[in-house]
Amino acid sequence: MQVCVLGAGVVGLTSAYYLARKGFEVTVIDRQPSVALETSFANAGQISPGYSAPWAAPGVPLKAIKWLMQKHAPLKISPDPEVKKLLWMGKMLSQCTEGAYNTNKSRMMALAEYSRDQFIALRKELGIRYDDGQGGTLQLFRKEEQVEAAAKDIKVLQALNVPHQMLTPEQIIEVEPGLVPVIDKFKGGLRLTGDETGDCYVFCQSLKAHCDALGVTFQFNTDIQSLSVESGKIRGVITQNGLQAFDHVLVSLGSYSKELLKACDIDIPVYPVKGYSLTVPVTDTQYAPVSTVMDETYKVAVTRLGDRIRAAGTAELTGYNLELPKSRTETISHVVEDLFGQGCQLAEAEYWTGLRPMTPDGTPVVGATNVAGLYLNTGHGTLGWTMSCGSAAVIADIMAGNQTEVDSSDLSVKRYQ
Repeated sequence: MQVCVLGAGVVGLTSAYYLARKGFEVTVIDRQPSVALETSFANAGQISPGYSAPWAAPGVPLKAIKWLMQKHAPLKISPDPEVKKLLWMGKMLSQCTEGAYNTNKSRMMALAEYSRDQFIALRKELGIRYDDGQGGTLQLFRKEEQVEAAAKDIKVLQALNVPHQMLTPEQIIEVEPGLVPVIDKFKGGLRLTGDETGDCYVFCQSLKAHCDALGVTFQFNTDIQSLSVESGKIRGVITQNGLQAFDHVLVSLGSYSKELLKACDIDIPVYPVKGYSLTVPVTDTQYAPVSTVMDETYKVAVTRLGDRIRAAGTAELTGYNLELPKSRTETISHVVEDLFGQGCQLAEAEYWTGLRPMTPDGTPVVGATNVAGLYLNTGHGTLGWTMSCGSAAVIADIMAGNQTEVDSSDLSVKRYQ
């Protein structure tokens, strides 16, 4: 059975691996010269099932207005009246209810927890290393109201049996001693002990070698022009080299999935939410993070990757713009300087930007479509790496006609129809 996976980011690559393990003949097509060169290249470095929550939540509309007024704002919205952006924002706002938030968070965390288990099994099986660590995620609260608001998330964590710890400032520095000089800025923290860290790009490079060993074919530097569909069934993929026939096609093109699918009358509510990161070498381990800390006020994650620090954050709604203005990197620079300025030299930082494929409800789109033989694994937002192995295992089971190990009934595009 010949399968084409469109997209060689972490979601497409893990999908190719799990499909090849099930005996499919897999071809991966991507416009880049290698794997993980777009959104997967320099992400936050987190595998964070415990931090898997939809952006759409009660109170977010009011928070968003306040964020837009801040100097170091976690949210930026370009002023142009782009119709796609406005429609997507309207759908997201409709999900900002208590009921929708609880449903979406539970669904996301179930998939993310399953994915973390798949990561552990994969790491043991293949023995791959990727500056990985298992030190968990520490969510930092600068305000008492943030500590109080965390109670809602804790209820969901308890319901799903997700290991967690509420920490006082004194306990925070036991976990992250590099925060000692600035601990007076924080009121408390929530530690998610099951979360992991690592370099997504390094992981993808290693996994590609294992895909090669399984016989996966990679077509790089190849522009995907359209899908070929006849009588409601997928026929293949059209690139600059012409039509290539496949029995099944899996679309894992992140933010670019939506436009490709429009010609097939499939509308997925995915919008590119631009994010930024910096990577800087550690100069003093005494004042560097041990694992990942998430500054709840600025929505910036700071992660230790071996002898480097990776910080990522900011959500910008500005279409497919990939410019890297200094004004947009100031927030992540500010957080790194504020938390771990004594442990690194920010003058040596390398900056990056990427487009996260966000759905209004935060949950990725994983499953079959109304076109026979056409499947989706996309729309993971900021959690692409966190959910990659889990969603890959799910879609591989679906395409093989097997029962999935985690509930996938609400993951497909049908939930929007």
